[in-house]
Amino acid sequence: MLNRRILRIKAFKTVYSLAENPGMSLKEAERALDYSLEATRDLYLFLLAVVGPLTQEARSRIEAARSKFHPSEEERNPNLKFAENALAPLLGEDPDFQKLLSRKQLSWEQYDAFLRSLYERLRTREYYQAYMASETRSLKEDAALWVKVFEHEFEDDPDLEAILEDLSIWWNDDLGYALSWCCRSVEALGKGERWSLPPLFLSECSDKPGLESDRAFVTKLLRTAFNGFDRYVSGIAERTPKWDRSRICTTDLALIVCGLAEAEAFPALPARVTINEYVEISKSYSTPESRSFVNGLLDRMIEK
Repeated sequence: MLNRRILRIKAFKTVYSLAENPGMSLKEAERALDYSLEATRDLYLFLLAVVGPLTQEARSRIEAARSKFHPSEEERNPNLKFAENALAPLLGEDPDFQKLLSRKQLSWEQYDAFLRSLYERLRTREYYQAYMASETRSLKEDAALWVKVFEHEFEDDPDLEAILEDLSIWWNDDLGYALSWCCRSVEALGKGERWSLPPLFLSECSDKPGLESDRAFVTKLLRTAFNGFDRYVSGIAERTPKWDRSRICTTDLALIVCGLAEAEAFPALPARVTINEYVEISKSYSTPESRSFVNGLLDRMIEK
């Protein structure tokens, strides 16, 4: 599930915590890394679990309208296409999926206000109205609708951001990536495949000579960064005489330490690939000036 870019970001964040908390032990750092890795998959599960509650919101609206003293013709004979979409029972009746949600205590039960708001917004969307107007019904069509829901309705939603922040400190930064995996799972369900939990790591290459598994890659990266942290910081200080440790942005420091650790731990990787990865990460997590600073310092230090 987690690609190398995500793994680098997770390692960088852990090294950032080390820079902020010098007393952190390697065991504590590895525990924090493991938790942050698993948290991304937990977020994916939480988001995918919205299918059932949002479908139930539609059913509840229909039943409430039917129960009026004088319901309109449309309320007496509503369009049930979304309320009866085939995806909701597939996930709702999947024992593995439901068991995981229960074990991890992932539920939308207390977020009914968000579900109401999401459903109201969904009903205004052209793609939803086109779906409801279509007279055909199929699992493939239902899955295609849910892909659009995950693609368009969750990112940049302040109410959802507040929910995720309340549930986990790790989740907001992983939202886009987790949503992409929700789309993959929904597309697979639309093809008639049964849901299965994605493996935590995107690829395991340990059976191929000369290649590390993803788990080994991120673990070795973190351990090298941890063990060489003071040495890397000293090297940075030597090459930035106008700066002292307290004046270098902690984010930049963590990025450069991770880049140096990766170059040392994986000499077979082209240096330019390593440098480019951390420059790209700096665009999302550091200052506008960080790109050139991280690029220039890593280039000089890795070459030496």
